[in-house]
Amino acid sequence: MKRKIIKIIIAVTVCLLIGFLSSFATQSSVNDWYLTLNKPSFNPPNWLFAPVWTILYILMGIAAGIVWGKGFYHIWVKTALYHFGFQLLLNASWSIVFFGLKNPLAALFVIAVLLVLIVLTIRWFTIVSKKAAILMVPYLLWVGFASILNFKIWQLN
Repeated sequence: MKRKIIKIIIAVTVCLLIGFLSSFATQSSVNDWYLTLNKPSFNPPNWLFAPVWTILYILMGIAAGIVWGKGFYHIWVKTALYHFGFQLLLNASWSIVFFGLKNPLAALFVIAVLLVLIVLTIRWFTIVSKKAAILMVPYLLWVGFASILNFKIWQLN
C-alpha cells in the first residue's frame, strides 16, 4: 500500500511539474497577446484556468499513479503509461504552440491529436483500472471544451 501511495505522489508531482513548466509559455503572452484576441462569449475568465488545471493535473497524477501501482512489469500497464506520457508531453506542447508561438491554428492541430491520445489513454487505463480511467474523464471533457475554444479563437482572429 505504501508503495502505491508513493507512486501516486510521484505521478502527481510529475503532472504538476509539467503543468508548472508549461505555464511559463502561457504567462509569456496571457497578459498581452492573449488579451488582444477576439474570444467567443463562452470564454471563461482568465483566473479560472489555473485552478482548473491544477485540479486536473492532480486527478491525472492520481490516475497514473493507480495504474503504475498495478506493476510496471505488466505490458498493459506499460502501454497505458506510455500513452499517458505522450499525451502529457503533448499537453505541454499545446501551451508552447498556442501561447509561446502565438499560433492558434497550429495549436488546434496539437489539441486535436491530444484529444485522440487522451481517449486512447483512457481506453488503456480502463483495462488496468476503471477508477483510474474515470479520474481522466474531467480532463477529457476540459480538453474537449478547450478544443472548441481554441477553434473559435482561431476562427475569430
